[in-house]
Formats: sequence, structure tokens, C-alpha cells
Amino acid sequence: MKTGIIKSIAAVAALIISSATVLMAQNGVVTPYSRYGYGLLSDNASAAQRQMGGVGYAMASGRQINVMNPASYARIDSLTFLFDMGVTATQLWQKETVGGAEVSDATFGGGLDYVTMQFPLSKRMGMSIGLLPFSSVGYAFGNDIAHGTASRQGSGSINELYAGVAYRPWGGLSLGFNIAYLFGTIFNDTYAITQSGSTSLYERQLEVRDWYLNIGAQYVQRIGKTDRLTLGLTFSPGKDLHGNTRTYYYDIDKENPEASGNNPLAGRYSFASSWGAGVSYEWRSRLLVEADFTYQPWSKAKYLDINNNSEGVLTDRYKIAVGLQWQPNPRGSYLRRIQYRLGGNYVRDYIIVKGNNVRQYGVSMGFGFPVPGFKSVVNLGVSWLRRQATPSPLIREDYLQISLGVNFNEMWFRKNKLY
Repeated sequence: MKTGIIKSIAAVAALIISSATVLMAQNGVVTPYSRYGYGLLSDNASAAQRQMGGVGYAMASGRQINVMNPASYARIDSLTFLFDMGVTATQLWQKETVGGAEVSDATFGGGLDYVTMQFPLSKRMGMSIGLLPFSSVGYAFGNDIAHGTASRQGSGSINELYAGVAYRPWGGLSLGFNIAYLFGTIFNDTYAITQSGSTSLYERQLEVRDWYLNIGAQYVQRIGKTDRLTLGLTFSPGKDLHGNTRTYYYDIDKENPEASGNNPLAGRYSFASSWGAGVSYEWRSRLLVEADFTYQPWSKAKYLDINNNSEGVLTDRYKIAVGLQWQPNPRGSYLRRIQYRLGGNYVRDYIIVKGNNVRQYGVSMGFGFPVPGFKSVVNLGVSWLRRQATPSPLIREDYLQISLGVNFNEMWFRKNKLY
């Protein structure tokens, strides 16, 4: 690998790492459901994959980075360098029935979503590095208490900086893994304001500093000369978390807080294992159809506050997603080279609030616009989803999300000919 190429990759990697502060500071929309557990979980889908309902376990493309299954990295062309980054803008509408009357609210959020890159190591081996969100927290609400009012606010995120490698040992089989460094801090604040005007703050911080593993496999079976069937599997083992929890008490009239605890996460907090399976069918490099299933047994995980809180408990999470992509003619006119995408998904989330399961379902659509004269693609999509509890709906949330991803596809490893 040429020195100039290595320097270019190092420069892009430095950009990814420097983006960490932006991603950590990013807050999406504000939802009370993120108060429980580790917040809202991410599934590592790129902008193009979100437009297809969030599928990806069986997506084996050499022109698109697929972090959902690290085995896909081995499909990259030996001359190609890929760089993908995405941003999301979200409008949220919330409705709740309080005292027989319906109360509604609306918020807007968004920002940098992910930054990833991928390049070949050899003819049968590829590598990817990037920065992704693992979970995010953002909420704010209040209620009356004896002799005053209370306000609860939460913010923060857990992010993953990953590096992954994949190899094709023979035929259509690919094997790969990601090793990720998890980092971030979640803040949960409770303000108490008395009728006399004094204010106090109780703050609890959950700081995560740990490693995380994801392994994957894909098998591609050719059907005739033009079609192919792909099977994909992924697994992430459950594990105890490392980091610390800290609690502080603030009297607003005093300058310095009173620290009331600093305890390790190990033995008290853990992540559930995660299983993913998918199947896709590709017809003549024009039509791609995929269906995925995700299962995470969070009922076996530990989260001290949830387990000691009568309002919420952890439960098993699963997700069903389907999606399709249609490209009329990869070598035709510009309009016929546009990729048209459609998808949908259903999620039973990992928390139960006041005896109610939290569920989410949504639909999405989008377009992949090729950049004239290049292999790069601009992915623009829109999705709608609804989140609410059941059987009692509690708070009903409707999301309208606009996602934009830019997938740079460059021939960095081509040898120049001498004439």
C-alpha cells in the first residue's frame, strides 16, 4: 500500500475520531421513553439501509459500507475506498391524556449520525473503521410534589468507535468481526423547587468506558448467471459493563456540590447479547429484497435503577424489518441509474413502563442519487414511525425523519500505467 494512500486513510481516520466530540454532544429529539435503561438504542444502519426499513444482515455489497454485518467488508473491490457519513433531522409530535384532557407537544432535533470508512487489505480481505451511536438519552418533564415542584431532565449518549476486518476463505462465504470501544456519559437530573423559592439538584451520572464485540457471517449463493441469494448472521455476546456511576447533590445557593457516591458498573450493569439473521435476494443487479430479524434478551441484563424501580423493568427486545431497492438500469440514463428504496419495521423495545410494553413501527422510503462522473452516491430519504406503550398508550409519539448520507466511492488503489 502506497505511503500517500496510507496518509490519506490516516487523515480520514483522524476526521472520524475528531467527530467524536460532535457526536457525543449531539442530542436528538426529547422523549420520556429514553429515561429508562440506557436510552434509545441504535441499530447501526446507514442512511441507505434506513430507507429500506433498517435491513442489512444479508446485504453483501462492495459499494456500500454495512456495519450491521462486519462479514460484508470482504466484498469490497480491491481498488476501492469507501467513505460514508450521515446526518438526520427529526420532527417529533407527542400526545398524552392528562386528567381527561389531551396534551400535545412538538420538538425538533438532529445532527451528525455516523461517520464510517472502508478499504481493502487484500483481494479477499477488507477493513472498516468508524464512529457510531450506541444509545442516546434526552427527556424533560415535571410534576407537583409536596410544598413545591419537581423537574426531571436527562441527556447524553453512549458511542462506539469501532474497527473491523472480514475475510473470504472460499467461495461465497465471508467471516468478519468488529471490536468497538464504547464511551460516553448519561446524565439524569432531578430538580426540586420549593414554595419558598429554594432549588436543589440531585444528579446521577453513568459513565461507560468498555469494549464490545460483534461477529458476523455471510454466504452468497449464485442462482444462474445474474441472480444471487445471501444469508447473513451476526452475534454480539452479552457482557458486564465497565465504568462508573457518580451521584451529586447541589444546593443552588452553594458553589460546590456534595458528592454522595462513586461506584463501578461491573456486577451492577450489563448489556444483553444480540442475535441478528437476514436473507436477501438480488435479481440482475437491479432488484434487491431483504428481510431481517433481531433478538436481544434484555430480561437477562442488569441495570440497577430499572431493577429497583417499580415504574420500569427490562424485557426482551426484537425487531422485524423488510426492505427493497430498485435500480431500473445500472448502466442506463441518469434517471434509470437512481436507486429507489422502500421499507418498514416493527420493534418491541427493551423496557416495560408501568406494566406496559413499549413498541415502535414505521415505514420509510428514499433515493440513491448517483454523482455524475463518479461512483459516489447521495442517499436522501424520509421515514415515519410511531412509538407508544401498550395496552395503555401512555405517551404516543409520531416521528418524521429526514436522513441524508453521502457515500464516497473512489478508486484509490489503482496503479497508474506508464506510457
